[in-house]
Amino acid sequence: MFEELGDRLDKAIGKIKGYGSITEDNISDVLREVRLALLEADVNYKVVKEFTNSVKEKALGEEVKKSLRPDEVFLKILKDELLALLGEDKVEIELKKNPNLLMLVGLQGSGKTTTIGKLANYLRKKHGKKPLLVACDIYRPAAIEQLKTIGKSLNIPVFEEGKKDPVTIVKDALEYAKENNNDYILVDTAGRLQIDEALMDELININNEVKMDEILLVLDSMIGQDAINVITGFNEKLPLTGVILTKLDGDTRGGVAISARYLTNVPIKFIGVSEKLDGIEEFDPNRMVSRILGMGDMMGLIEKAESIMNEEDAEESYKKMKKGKFDLEDFLKQFKTVKKLGSLESIIKMIPGAKKMGLTNIQIDPKEVARIEAIVLSMTLEERRNPDIIKASRKERIAKGSGTTVQQVNKLLTQFEQSKKMMKMMSNGNFKMPF
Repeated sequence: MFEELGDRLDKAIGKIKGYGSITEDNISDVLREVRLALLEADVNYKVVKEFTNSVKEKALGEEVKKSLRPDEVFLKILKDELLALLGEDKVEIELKKNPNLLMLVGLQGSGKTTTIGKLANYLRKKHGKKPLLVACDIYRPAAIEQLKTIGKSLNIPVFEEGKKDPVTIVKDALEYAKENNNDYILVDTAGRLQIDEALMDELININNEVKMDEILLVLDSMIGQDAINVITGFNEKLPLTGVILTKLDGDTRGGVAISARYLTNVPIKFIGVSEKLDGIEEFDPNRMVSRILGMGDMMGLIEKAESIMNEEDAEESYKKMKKGKFDLEDFLKQFKTVKKLGSLESIIKMIPGAKKMGLTNIQIDPKEVARIEAIVLSMTLEERRNPDIIKASRKERIAKGSGTTVQQVNKLLTQFEQSKKMMKMMSNGNFKMPF
């Protein structure tokens, strides 16, 4: 997401690099690039017009200090204006009440049922909550079964009463939650192919009878320009507290994220970043703008790493690196940790300055990654802990066991030694790896 937008904005910033100052004449071409970049990313045309006007006004009024180049001044203005569109600060989900009541609403096909499972999983992992899923989509065939399947895979209870009235189901679920100490109730509601009165009346009735702490609209980010009409339509009838954007890992251009908050004043609280049931992230405008402008997201990378690697393992690895005792057993552990973080390409993009260093163009062959793992797994524990003993006969055995060649085994051992030296240098320089 936002990759193409980021590239186009980078091109626009590059145009202004050669200028001694920002003037009415030279900024026109630059703003044209910015305008096209935003429109092609599906940002609402009204937002684009106001955004570029504001950028121009601030850029022309900005005094270019001697210590700053015009492109640096322009980059700061772009960052500030994008933050103004996205809401600047992260808006947290309601957590204080016990139990908290949350209802997900949205059109059919937006991904509500999967998202409610992701959200329950997030609340349990991040905030230590004991969630309860409530099945109130009584119309779509197999909707209840789908929610039960998700609940079972996450080991999170699902409350359902078949095709009863949704208001009654929610009231009964509230009683069940109190008896079973569930402190976060998440209600999955029915969607429609379009906003209609029957859908809205049902949602209004649920909220009137059982006052919700959160009403989150699940919105397919691939919907494009029509997203604003959907948010406005729901927000006119229900007191929306936030939006969850789904499918931001697909072919979406991301413009809806930039337009939504500005035009509707409804904050984006979460984004769906993969189809897996842990594929949901809090929406942080600062970090999102940094990603768009190629500044990376080191904090996001560290948080990802911390969520899958405990502190003791990280500390042990760090000590081994410092002493130069890092072996192939540790290498395999870290390799598996990195795999859990996602694709290596996506990790590289989160490193600040990766774009300027040309690292984002690196293509990593998944077959090469699988080959490395196969080679290390074909070694004995003794060989992993003491790679120096791996001589010709052992290399032949390892190559045969991993379906590779002796040359490929040699290549891995050489890469490992280089990595080991680099890690020792980095740790001696007090640079601590995030994983």
